[in-house]
Parts: sequence; C-alpha cells; structure tokens
Amino acid sequence: MTVFLVLLAAYLLGSVVFGVIYSHLRGDEVRGRDMPGGSGMFRQYGLAPALIISALDILKGVLAAFLAVRFAPEWAWAAMFLVIIGHCYPVFFRFSGGGGIAPMLGALLIIAPKTLLLMILLSLIVMPLYKATIQKKVGLNVIPFMSAVVLPISVVASLWLGGTLALIAATLGMGARSVQLLIEDGKLGKKAA
Repeated sequence: MTVFLVLLAAYLLGSVVFGVIYSHLRGDEVRGRDMPGGSGMFRQYGLAPALIISALDILKGVLAAFLAVRFAPEWAWAAMFLVIIGHCYPVFFRFSGGGGIAPMLGALLIIAPKTLLLMILLSLIVMPLYKATIQKKVGLNVIPFMSAVVLPISVVASLWLGGTLALIAATLGMGARSVQLLIEDGKLGKKAA
C-alpha cells in the first residue's frame, strides 16, 4: 500500500503544472501558444515568472523523489517516471502539460546528484555549440537536440555515477512526450520551418 501511495503522490505532484496555473491566474491559456515550463514562461511572461515556475517544477520533482527514497526506495525510479509523466500528461489539465525537464532535474537531485551534475555540464557545452553551429540547418529547437545528445551519454555514465534505472525511466517519459510534440507540430521527419 505504501508503494502505491508514493507512486500516486508522484503522479499527482507532477500533475500540478505551475505554468498552466500561472497563465490561468492571468486569465490566459499558455498552452495555446507555448509550453508551460520555464522557457515557455520566459517567452510569454518574462524572467520572474519563468524563474518561479522553474523552481516550483523542480521542487515537485524533489518532493516526489524524497517521498520515494524515504518510503519506497526500490521504487524511486518509478516515482521519477511518474512525476515526469504527471507533468507531461497532468490529470488536472486534460492531460496536456510540459516537457518534463524541471521535475526530472528535481528528482535527479535526490536520486542521482552526480549524474545530474554531469548532465548539467554536458548541457552547458552542447547547447551553445548547437546554437552556434547547426541549429539553423537542422531547424530543431535546442531542447530536443540537447536531450538526444546529453541523455544517452548520461545514461552510460550513470552506470558508474548512479541512478541508471531512474534516468532510463525519465528518458522514456520525456522521449514519449517529445515525439508526441514533434508529431503534433508536424516536424517529425521534416526540417522545421
């Protein structure tokens, strides 16, 4: 019963999509124009809302992972998966949410901090290189490209640094959402405009 409650809590925590809540408080619906995560909040509402939303989304990943590590440690990987799935497919917002990056970062902070540090370092290298070199040719947003490069390297490194199962679960959850978004945008298999 404890495992079920921890996993349910992880999904429900993920389903509290703070970007959607913020946009609704403003009498708006961000999902019609952008994603409800930190970068979408920055583009639509500015720096302060983006920082607050990002912090809250990271914190829900931290809380889900903390509950799992405390009460069902062998299921921490599943809690990480479910907090991400909740963020991507929130029960409270018609199963239309964000991309899952912030809750993944929060959960990894608890489950595999060394792997998280490697991911951040790789991202800080890959992101500017991609933007400066091939983004205009490829036409793909930096986040999917960065994820496609950083996540596989991080999964391999996690065999030594820890959190392999959690990172694989996170990759599957975020990967499914990324593919869905690319299909919806009509960009899968095509060069983005």
